[in-house]
Amino acid sequence: MKIMKWKKLVTLGCIVVMTVSSVTACGSNTTENQTVEATEQSEENQSDSVIVQVTAVEGDQITADVGTLTTASADASGNGAPGGEAPGGDDSGNGAPGGDAPSGEAPGGDNSGNGAPGEAPSGDAPGGDAPGGEAPGGDDSGNGAPGEAPSGEAPSGDAPGGQMPGGSSFEASGESITFTLTDDTAITLEYLQGSDEGTADDIAVGSVLEVVLDEDNQAVSVTVRNLNAGGGFGGSGEVTNGTSANTITEDTEVDSETYTSTGDDENALRVDGATVTLKDITIEKTAGSSSNTEDGDFYGLNAGLLVLNGATATITGATVNTSVTNGNGVFSYGEGTVVNISDSTIRTTENNSGGIQTTGGGTMNATNLDVETQGNSAAAIRSDRGGGTVNVDGGSYVTNGTGSPAIYCTADISVSDATLTANASEGVVVEGKNSVALTDCEVTGNMSNTYNGDSDENIHCIMIYQSMSGDADVGEATFSAEGGSITAKTGDMFYITNTDCEITLKDVAFTLANDVFLRVEGNSSSRGWGTEGANGGDVTLTADSQEFTGNILVDEISSLVLTMKNGTSYEGAINSDGDGGTVDVTLDDDSTWTLTGDSYITSFDGDTSNITANGYHLYVNGEQVL
Repeated sequence: MKIMKWKKLVTLGCIVVMTVSSVTACGSNTTENQTVEATEQSEENQSDSVIVQVTAVEGDQITADVGTLTTASADASGNGAPGGEAPGGDDSGNGAPGGDAPSGEAPGGDNSGNGAPGEAPSGDAPGGDAPGGEAPGGDDSGNGAPGEAPSGEAPSGDAPGGQMPGGSSFEASGESITFTLTDDTAITLEYLQGSDEGTADDIAVGSVLEVVLDEDNQAVSVTVRNLNAGGGFGGSGEVTNGTSANTITEDTEVDSETYTSTGDDENALRVDGATVTLKDITIEKTAGSSSNTEDGDFYGLNAGLLVLNGATATITGATVNTSVTNGNGVFSYGEGTVVNISDSTIRTTENNSGGIQTTGGGTMNATNLDVETQGNSAAAIRSDRGGGTVNVDGGSYVTNGTGSPAIYCTADISVSDATLTANASEGVVVEGKNSVALTDCEVTGNMSNTYNGDSDENIHCIMIYQSMSGDADVGEATFSAEGGSITAKTGDMFYITNTDCEITLKDVAFTLANDVFLRVEGNSSSRGWGTEGANGGDVTLTADSQEFTGNILVDEISSLVLTMKNGTSYEGAINSDGDGGTVDVTLDDDSTWTLTGDSYITSFDGDTSNITANGYHLYVNGEQVL
């Protein structure tokens, strides 16, 4: 059943977003009178609402405990997860598990809840991923999630941040109710920033809802609440780049200069709106705290070198060293900004300090760099809110922290002929409607743990997900690899959750750490990417001239379309326990599949003579065909 969004809520969402953050995705400019009217409507609707937590879902009937939401105070230390990196993260909250998380990065996760694995997710950043929302981007139109600022603009509202302290918790009152969903029920998903249209499938046991009921106990509207929204940690709500010890604002060429900084929220060097050539320069950011981790992740506050406002910086032979939080080495921020950097060395030692960082629609072109990071949520090749374009050719990119993949992607990132090594995190994390394309790269992932040791989280080498933090558009992610190698030191090779994605593999040498090549499933971790029970993955995997081994697992809320062509050889089992979601397999005449266990799929297009049973059976739509 598809639930149509309540028109009044759509109008309200557009007005509030445009008034607060100047986002234009919802339409034309709003007047002050309209804003007042929308506020009155909101207050009227909320006066009849009730907060509940779902205990049972039977068709259109929802049973739930009635209660209240209690908001925790934010951690004054600001340790929350950054923004979004991969799930990793340590107990300090600095990164999501990885990472930072949040702050926007992926998987990893930090307390911010943003994200993902990546550097997150750190996830949630780290923290988490926050559920919530959409990445900074928003909807498929690219206009940005409701409530989020378009690329390059400051996000409105609470920082995406994460699941940090400052989120809410549900407290039951002891009363229970049952109500009915109808075709006219407006279902809305609340993100860390903004909201989006939902369906009945987004309501599951454990979901916390704000419900407006009519006199017949039918739901007029349902908001699936994100308990991490409204926390005290996060960005400042406007573009905040901090200050700079040295700023270049006019076109020039510089040779062999040294730029230093020890100030809070201060760049050692800033290139602002100018076309500049920098040769053999040295950047030293040795002291100075960051007042807001997400402003550092999003806008370059406290970075070593920040390039912004449409500037073009061509950098060769540079040495960049930072030893502060948010000490990203070289940062490209904003649409029209271009950084061309080659034959340079970058070292960072603290959390939320990537090697090269791109946000707000900026461009980063990197050639033959030597990059190494030590902190959590500190991807070597890092992007965050607003994304952009990153092209890397050659070089070495090494990370050592939790939630610090070699690549954390909320942008369009292409890497060729590079060595990418994550010593305590995923190798690569892709969040939301973004892309990573690898050509002849050597990738190694060694994810050491999950966020706060949560046993419900997954260990993996390549993660593709949607954190719902607001740091990446919701939509289909893409990952491609041709040539080179990918080595998992721990966990599964690929893990996909709470997103759609397309994976293309050609002539890649894989080394697995366990017997799982691909895991596509929902998640129930504390970070909660998406809504439990409705946060699976939908994957299209094309293996072209590819040899690979390992089992494929697709749970009941996920799907896989697998195509093997042009001499591909696969040795493994698919959903060997007989349970799972839709799996459609196409095997061309030049490709082979050797079973390593009973396999259960939904459809098969090919000749079964190209399948070696190896003593096992293949079941298609419940019928044994081998």
